[in-house]
Amino acid sequence: MIAAPTSGSGKTTIARGLMALLTEWGFKVQPFKCGPDYIDTKFHETVCGRPSINLDTFMATPEHVRHLFAHYSADADVAIIEGMMGLFDGYDRDKGSSAEIASVLDVPVVLVVDAKSAAYSIAPLLSGFINFRKDVHIAGVIYNKVGSERHFQMLKQVCDDLGITCFGYLPKEKTLEQDSRYLGLDFSVPTGSQELIKTLEERVEWKRLLTLNENTARCPREYGSSTMRIRLVVARNQESFSFLYQENLERYEHITFFDPEKDVPDLSAADLLYLPGGYPEKHLDALVTNEACRKAIKEYAEKGGKIVAECGGMMYLCEKIVTDDGEYPMCGVLSYTITARRADRKLSLGYRRFELNGTEFRGHEFHYTQFHRDKEKVERGEKIATAVQVYNAKGDPVDTPVIRYKNVLASYTHLYKIGDVL
Repeated sequence: MIAAPTSGSGKTTIARGLMALLTEWGFKVQPFKCGPDYIDTKFHETVCGRPSINLDTFMATPEHVRHLFAHYSADADVAIIEGMMGLFDGYDRDKGSSAEIASVLDVPVVLVVDAKSAAYSIAPLLSGFINFRKDVHIAGVIYNKVGSERHFQMLKQVCDDLGITCFGYLPKEKTLEQDSRYLGLDFSVPTGSQELIKTLEERVEWKRLLTLNENTARCPREYGSSTMRIRLVVARNQESFSFLYQENLERYEHITFFDPEKDVPDLSAADLLYLPGGYPEKHLDALVTNEACRKAIKEYAEKGGKIVAECGGMMYLCEKIVTDDGEYPMCGVLSYTITARRADRKLSLGYRRFELNGTEFRGHEFHYTQFHRDKEKVERGEKIATAVQVYNAKGDPVDTPVIRYKNVLASYTHLYKIGDVL
């Protein structure tokens, strides 16, 4: 596991760089991501050529996490898990944190430490991380943003005194940092910078890192997901409809994909239409132009077809999306308007859970767009009607609506498992 004391330390840069480096050397690399993030996994898949799998102990049980890790890494030479936030940052203290996942899987952790403007003061920081939880094995350190070779030698002394392995470093260079935009990282540009790969190859003992895997892989090899024999139709596009968990696809025997920007789906034999999240607000012209697709989906919904729509998928089902450039008609299945105007942007973030038909569903919410409501309604405190009460990870109620219309279920929440939801 590649983790860090805090967010912004460079773990994403180093994790992705190592994935690219090892793949170039001919290793079969299986990527994983701690937590619910569905953007970093897209980078991983681009670099490794294999789907990246989310490992999350809020949305899934520890047993299921172990099964996922064993199943997807079974034929890989190397498994690399990218951590999230700081190593011990969870939804409730360290519950659901990268540290908890490392403990559940019994995998070694390599800490990426931002060494900018620091030297021996890093010693007590590392000492605390090493000794905080004995069930979390800190195997070594990779320093990031190192100012010079002399600086690195000072940092190595920290590792020598603490008896922990120093695997190398990345220098402080702007070209090695990953860009970000809007909602997380920009996955619309090529990944796996050759300069980053070359720097890691020269300054990180990556071959030594491979020896950490020799005594791992203790998880059971059986796999616990059952295949559902229904015909699933999935909207999929590089950006507009792309935020989904691999497990939501693995569970179905018959899957058909279509691109709402270009295709018209055949829904005549569909058992379930799945509209995952993404950035539809970035591609509104194309979505509006493909009127036949929007019409087909509306007709399917009105006839009682089953639809699960999450975040961007839910936005697509609404009457329209408004931006600073104007109004754009969508499918018109749900009688709501979504605003993506800059002035209306507000971050909504966190784990979500709710009960429906006696079953608890868990997922995650991360978006800036909002339901558009008249100023008077907002001032009166009127909220969007919801079919069920939604709660966060700590059990506090949140105002995220879950919308039911005929056999349509729509929400801003990205569900970990969509099966049996309707």
